[in-house]
Amino acid sequence: MNLASVQLATLSGKDQNFARTPGVEFEDGVQLAGLSSAEARGRLRVDGPNELPSSKPRSIAAIAWEVIKEPIFLLLVACGTIYLFLGDVQEALMLLGFVFVVTGISFYQGHKTERTLEALRDLSSPRALVIRDGRPTRIPGREVVKGDVVVLSEGDRVPADSRVISCVNLSCDEALLTGESIAVRKAASTRPLDVVRPGGDDLPFVYSGSLVVQGRGFAIVQAVGLHTDIGKIGKALQSVQIEKTRLQEETARWVRILAIAGGLVCALVVVLHGLTRGSWLDGVLSGLTLAMAILPNELPVVLTIFMALGAWRISRRHVLTRRVPVVETLGSASVLCVDKTGTVTMNRMSVQSLFANGEYHHVGKDPNPSLAEKFHTLVEFSILANHRDPFDPMERALNEFGKSSLVNTEHLHGDWALVRQYPLSPELLALSHVWRSPAGLDYVIAAKGAPEAIADLCHFSPEQMNTLFAQVGLMANEGLRVLGVARAYFQESQLPREQHDFDFEFLGLVGLADPVRPGVAKAVQECYSAGIHVVMITGDYAGTAANIGRQIGLRNPDRCITGAELDSMDEVELQRRVRTTNVFARVVPEQKLRLVRAFRANGDIVAMTGDGVNDAPALKAADIGIAMGGRGTDVAREAAALVLLDDDFSSIVHAVRLGRRIFDNLKKAIAYTLASHLPIIGLTLIPVMMKWPLILLPFHVAFLHLIIDPACSIVLEAEREESTVMQHPPRAATEPLFGRRTFAISILQGLSVLGVVLAVFAIARYSGRGEQEARALTFTTLVMANLALIFTNRSWGRTILARLRSPNPSLWWVIGGTIGFLGFVIFVPFLRDLFRFSVLHPVDLAMCTVAAAFSILWFEALKLWKAGRPEPQV
Repeated sequence: MNLASVQLATLSGKDQNFARTPGVEFEDGVQLAGLSSAEARGRLRVDGPNELPSSKPRSIAAIAWEVIKEPIFLLLVACGTIYLFLGDVQEALMLLGFVFVVTGISFYQGHKTERTLEALRDLSSPRALVIRDGRPTRIPGREVVKGDVVVLSEGDRVPADSRVISCVNLSCDEALLTGESIAVRKAASTRPLDVVRPGGDDLPFVYSGSLVVQGRGFAIVQAVGLHTDIGKIGKALQSVQIEKTRLQEETARWVRILAIAGGLVCALVVVLHGLTRGSWLDGVLSGLTLAMAILPNELPVVLTIFMALGAWRISRRHVLTRRVPVVETLGSASVLCVDKTGTVTMNRMSVQSLFANGEYHHVGKDPNPSLAEKFHTLVEFSILANHRDPFDPMERALNEFGKSSLVNTEHLHGDWALVRQYPLSPELLALSHVWRSPAGLDYVIAAKGAPEAIADLCHFSPEQMNTLFAQVGLMANEGLRVLGVARAYFQESQLPREQHDFDFEFLGLVGLADPVRPGVAKAVQECYSAGIHVVMITGDYAGTAANIGRQIGLRNPDRCITGAELDSMDEVELQRRVRTTNVFARVVPEQKLRLVRAFRANGDIVAMTGDGVNDAPALKAADIGIAMGGRGTDVAREAAALVLLDDDFSSIVHAVRLGRRIFDNLKKAIAYTLASHLPIIGLTLIPVMMKWPLILLPFHVAFLHLIIDPACSIVLEAEREESTVMQHPPRAATEPLFGRRTFAISILQGLSVLGVVLAVFAIARYSGRGEQEARALTFTTLVMANLALIFTNRSWGRTILARLRSPNPSLWWVIGGTIGFLGFVIFVPFLRDLFRFSVLHPVDLAMCTVAAAFSILWFEALKLWKAGRPEPQV
């Protein structure tokens, strides 16, 4: 479309307000400043956010209802009711008090999880690029308001119904609204129009939810939220949901098994107690106490909290988790496929080398470089092949270099009008801009693109192609990204349909450098120590890719496979070659899908980065699809499981490290939960079988839940990763949470604690101490042993003393609160009587502490025995 017809005077009165101050410039010279930030905030308050009704997050009442339905809540209420029936009001009130404390902890955990998920929902809101205060600004889609000037590019989701005021080859997929899968062309309109229903080509409107599949443009928002076409037909955006993970299903299965087993055992206890002691009501009380001891109600809570807080912790490393299940997959990643530009490199291009008229010119670091006349035309047309106000870092670098090196020359053309653009296409990786000067009659055409594409436009002979590739190779071997530049002139009034119809003249080559991001080399080495195969994929030349590969420390960077070589391989050969290849060059996005399938066929867990529309299939096929948040398209972000907010490779490695930490800590929490329940079960069941006095009563079990719940879901979740977490191979994706090693450690820890507390009870009983004193000693030992379990399970590779150097504030809150509350129970007469304890002396407390420490000595000794050996994966 000829954009010269767009004139500022033809804009509507409202639209003219946006153009009163200099802002973003269209290709025809029109400038729009967009809304001011203050005006946008005012409109957002009046019109509300640009969003549609969606499934709402859980309310406080809903969280409370879920807590009330928990079995532990119902069991506590049942026991309290029985005590009231027995006339023991004090114990009933105390037990019901525990109901509020235990459920309060559950409520806090649920509310914290919901707030975390709500923050993730806000982060995952679709983004929009608008002109605010004269500058391009990326904002959440929900903050787009009427009157915003929206910048649309290929791969973007349209954030709101808008009128197109400038566009180049703009086409949109409106299948979401019309059901028609064929993209429709868009036209521009400079006069105000009412939005019409979608459907058909050359309409000057784009619609919320539709997808830009080609071209770029500017549009002014005319309707948001419920007033858009998608709102009128009742479409609703879906919010982030808590998804069922493989671990949650595994946990649910274990909870069902234990619940069934616990129910049978409880019924047996009630019958045995009633038959042997004749007190059926006490038997029911014992059965309910045992049910509280057996039921691992913490497991589902632990999983939900670990997954939600894990996603939140990863987001703090600039990686947004769009699908929660990927948190458990991160620790299994064995292949990491990353783009070069913007991920490994800074995506801040600068011109480093020029080739024209058979000579090279190396650009120094001088901000105002001097340039020989023979290179002026090359730089002049490289600028003319750009947008005036580009977003692309490469075009920005060319413009900046040209303006500094051609200042005060006739080679800068700020008054020329852009007449037409010929965009890049998969068939021809080159673009052309058609210009006309104010006084000229001829069209001037500037083209830039891949050197082979420019050579094709210039109709090079085979000999010229060989010479060109030799020159390109020299520049690529220096790590430069190489572009070809050409020019043409055209005198006829009707412009041709294709670039090939111009008679182009080759002008030369431009080499641009993109510095490697700080920390990438260190992150690559960390991946290698973690057994992760790092693969760099780029559209650049093999020489450029190899040079960058050497800079970041990739193994065998010169062993490179190009896109052409990849096409010539069958699947079997490709699967063999990818095992030893770390660099893939001249790769187009569609070939990424073949690479993902080849790695997965070899049994690898693949993480793949991408940013374009064509990357979406590979991102979906990968085990962990990672989209670029800064330069990525909405399509790529929607297809990916993770979004890299800062486009930095090091952030991916941080996410993998956190993924391993989350899974490791989850195993520790599960082991601790099972280990802490085992002695409670034993102390409830064994006295009934041995006809001993009851050791644990319901409120004792409720007190222990005050330790277990926050310890496993707060303390161990916040535990920092082991120092060797990135020094062992990735875990198998099929590795169960309740593996043999986890189960064995948990059972051994639980049995050792049970053995110690039973020994304390037996010694107290057979040494002539009364029932209440024996109970006090046993319970105190059990509480201290629980704290010892927390300390020892902080690390399965380092001793308690060594791990103390790793801070965990949550740990000391739980430890301090437990010891403080235990002190009240032991030393305050009223509470001591409620718990049916007798007075304990300092010697007794010391004995309980020593006995508790003895219960975990074997595990600490095991750590010392394995010191110096590689720490096993937990």
